[in-house]
Amino acid sequence: MSFVNRKQTEIRASVQASDYGGSADPIAPLQLESPVGQFLSQILISHPHLVPAAVEQQLEQLQTDRDTEEDKEESSTSGAELVLYRRIAEVKANERRKALEEILYALVVQKFMDANVPLIPTITPSSPNDFGQVDTWPTQEAKLEGLHSAEAYEMIQNHLALILENRLGDSNSVAQISKLKVGQVYAASLMYGYFLKRIDQRFQLEKTMKILPQSIDIEKSNIEQEESGKSSFDGIKRSRLRYYVMSFDGETLYRYATIRSKEAVDIVEKHTEALFGRPEIVITPQGTIDSSKDELVKISFCGLKRLVLEAVTFGAFLWDAESYVESRYHFVAN
Repeated sequence: MSFVNRKQTEIRASVQASDYGGSADPIAPLQLESPVGQFLSQILISHPHLVPAAVEQQLEQLQTDRDTEEDKEESSTSGAELVLYRRIAEVKANERRKALEEILYALVVQKFMDANVPLIPTITPSSPNDFGQVDTWPTQEAKLEGLHSAEAYEMIQNHLALILENRLGDSNSVAQISKLKVGQVYAASLMYGYFLKRIDQRFQLEKTMKILPQSIDIEKSNIEQEESGKSSFDGIKRSRLRYYVMSFDGETLYRYATIRSKEAVDIVEKHTEALFGRPEIVITPQGTIDSSKDELVKISFCGLKRLVLEAVTFGAFLWDAESYVESRYHFVAN
């Protein structure tokens, strides 16, 4: 079982960057393994600003390869030839899918590098005799906030309030928490960020075109009349974007909350597993989860907040990367 309940492949190493941030630390927890991914890894290390151009070139080649395979299948008349071509095509399609996954990941990593926000490295649990914390990374809150619209960041603050409950102002407190649960929160926040960016993109377009539903404009007036920073309940602030989301029907919400491509789904899973490790889950004969082997990590609430902010931003960047790739290479439907 993985953090998002899907079977995973083994993560063997990390992308290294000796000149990123002046250290030899990995620039991302997940290694890029395909030939295309390894090529992009080197570009990320040496010339990250050239990643989009390199991706463009690789996508053109992948599209050419796919078109060639389709032409071969159409021109094959013999039954034996057709079976052989289909088997070869299946292998090559899997290779292209792996390359697409890693193209998406490289684009997301490059966006973090552009923002000068290092990704959190692989998290190692504290040993029973170790009083150290795992969250030695800087908060980067101001930089991460600036990567989202004002309306989206209000929604992110509400998301944080729900996760941290009444501990938002208690950032220096340290707790020992299940690594599995932290990983699940990270994966869920990543998918929330993907959904939020997708919704916010539509919201910002309708706001610019002045075609937002009238109820949203009425709600804007109500919010503006309230005291600054006032919360409606349990730290949840009233937000125009929140009311915009509430105006959608169930089918629209489901569609916007669903990650479009299998490649992006796999990246969510693999990145989370590379960050937190593969959880060891044991199901008891009674059908319950035996958590006796679950590792614990010592982390401050400030560190947990940083994890959630990164995850939401990763999801937003993944939406951008997927949209960019899809405009040049059509994914197989998820």
